[in-house]
Amino acid sequence: MVRTQKPLTPRAGSTAIGAERSPKPAFESGGSLHAELTGLRRDLHAHPELGFREVRTAEVVAGSLRRWGVEVTEGVGGTGVVGTIRGARPGDRAIGIRADMDALSMTEQSQLSYASKSPGVMHACGHDGHTAVLLGAARHLVEDPDFAGTVHLIFQPAEEGLGGAPAMIADGLFERFPCDAVYAMHTAPGLPVSTIATSAGPLMAAAGTFEVTFTGPGGHGGQGAHLTVDLIVVQATYVMALQTIVARNVPAEESAVITVGHVSGGSAHAPNVMPAEVSLTGTMRCFSEDIQALLSQRIEQLAESTAAAYGAIGTARVTWITPPLINPPEQTEIVIAAAAAAVGREQVITDLPPITGGEDFAYMMQAKPGAFVFLGNGTAEDGRVQNVHTPTYDFNDDAIPAGVTFWARLVESQLGPATS
Repeated sequence: MVRTQKPLTPRAGSTAIGAERSPKPAFESGGSLHAELTGLRRDLHAHPELGFREVRTAEVVAGSLRRWGVEVTEGVGGTGVVGTIRGARPGDRAIGIRADMDALSMTEQSQLSYASKSPGVMHACGHDGHTAVLLGAARHLVEDPDFAGTVHLIFQPAEEGLGGAPAMIADGLFERFPCDAVYAMHTAPGLPVSTIATSAGPLMAAAGTFEVTFTGPGGHGGQGAHLTVDLIVVQATYVMALQTIVARNVPAEESAVITVGHVSGGSAHAPNVMPAEVSLTGTMRCFSEDIQALLSQRIEQLAESTAAAYGAIGTARVTWITPPLINPPEQTEIVIAAAAAAVGREQVITDLPPITGGEDFAYMMQAKPGAFVFLGNGTAEDGRVQNVHTPTYDFNDDAIPAGVTFWARLVESQLGPATS
């Protein structure tokens, strides 16, 4: 998940809506299956792999599924794996459940016994947990296939900005594994363990990057500053002008973020040289396709016009990594009911505020109806939140039973026994 936001927190007065019946766990917390999944998750944590390089991870996933009797297809969209489970009852409906498998280019700083053994790579976003939870759901569904229809378990590569979801879709994911709807889950540090949170409408942001380059003749900063174009001033003016896009171009009822994260130009060893090229890069976030188009247009226009005002040349390249993730009302009600059946309605948050993290599951939701939920990951013993994308983050294994049970209840609600 492309992440820039503080830990998730519910709105004040958040409500829960769901099934009336008491929650029914798919397996007991602390039992043998929980221990097995915890061991598997920690093994994945110790052996993280970057996007499209999840060779060992895919082998672990495929091997586990095959041992449990699941039909397996490997190499979908690169290193993706799809497991197919058919219910014991006849039925034409099919749903997809997705988990991401890749890690991040980060150095782990925890002191865990199962800390990353791969230098510069770590599971800092909980994808090891997502994978373990979905494997647990597979085990449960194989042992108790009392449903009508088909479940496709989608283990996706390269979620962290490399386009794993589009790659699987381009490889015929939904033609080869037809789904009436698709669902996914992400860990949520800061929410109580086993809490499940979601909301209808925009839930996660479109995430993108921009690269801007200013060019000019360069020159001597002391003797000939008046004879050339000062690209440092050009970029400074541009960075300030960028802030007006959100303030004066984005409608007040919408929201957006534009942040410059890197500026490069000149040399620290030649402070009297005015550079002939200055570049900068940054990130963008918003919650609608209309605002995506607006940000792209204005970032490019401002680069050209700002440069022209000083006699320089400005070029901009805007790249959107993910579209906005928008939960439709119908599918949102479905996951809320399944969550209530899994963990109890008091543990379900139904009005989670949108966050500006990006998630490429949004591409799958553009292709099929679906919904996205968050699984509470809790806090440290001292109350601190170890957030994702930090060098000390670790998925909380105490959340595994709730995650597995949620998937079981979702399948039960969507693919219940067929009626004549």
